[in-house]
Amino acid sequence: MTTALIRHTDCVRHDMGHHHPECPARLGAVEDQLIASGLMQALDVHEAPLATREQLLRVHSEAHLDALERKAPDQGIAHVDPDTAMNPYTLRAAYRAAGAAVLATDLVCGGRADNAFCNVRPPGHHAERRRAMGFCFFNNVAVAAAHALAVHGLERVAVIDFDVHHGNGTEDIFAEDGRVLMVSIFQHPFYPYSGAEPRGEHMVNVPLPAYSAGRQFREAVERHWWPALDRFDPQMLFVSAGFDAHRDDDMASMGLVEADYAWITGSLMEFAARRCAGRIVSALEGGYELHALGRSVAAHVRVLAGL
Repeated sequence: MTTALIRHTDCVRHDMGHHHPECPARLGAVEDQLIASGLMQALDVHEAPLATREQLLRVHSEAHLDALERKAPDQGIAHVDPDTAMNPYTLRAAYRAAGAAVLATDLVCGGRADNAFCNVRPPGHHAERRRAMGFCFFNNVAVAAAHALAVHGLERVAVIDFDVHHGNGTEDIFAEDGRVLMVSIFQHPFYPYSGAEPRGEHMVNVPLPAYSAGRQFREAVERHWWPALDRFDPQMLFVSAGFDAHRDDDMASMGLVEADYAWITGSLMEFAARRCAGRIVSALEGGYELHALGRSVAAHVRVLAGL
């Protein structure tokens, strides 16, 4: 089993200000835990390329890309919304994060890796076709899924989103695209206050109330995700891997633990082995308590790597 890890130091240079929860230390917390657990030496490590404009335009409007270019500051911080800001290095980091997901897709579709995890930031699943928001600028997983369809000849792919926040951006981009199934689970009502009413027949959103824990999470996945995935029969899985539903993460009010992330990863691995030739690309989304984030990603990657 070969698991690729895609990363780049440019992703550390994006900084939205002192005390912002989506901070550069998140990537270090993940890599420190991968090293401490002995997982890093088992991974095939790659440096993320810059996504191309062509790749981004498959899921974002030209006006969105141009607006970000104009907004990018030469110094200091420029806010896109009250929670989302750019420093002089943000745009390059965002291009790397999307490029990581594209490279991961190429590695997996090309048979050079069985699966891949992208340890990158800024995250992506709140970025809509025409708008950056919720710490996100480009929708990394959407860019990767569109790349698989456009370049690798796949006809059906699925996006799996277990971040504690609804992936409104991914839904916005693919709501009317019958080639993409999105299954998600999230705390509701909660930011971005969407998802309770799916916007398309291939959007399987599962809102959970605050204080739901592993049992409720697993029951909901079993009841809603697997029947939809079985019917859709995707050829590849793309995972928006947010770890902010962890019980130690005070950004939300959920109760998942590392064992739950290992369980869902193992379940996706079993499905992918049966239906998708094992093809999985996972990209980091949320997760803001650094110790819980590191442990949770390690649990996720350990299962991806078959260790």
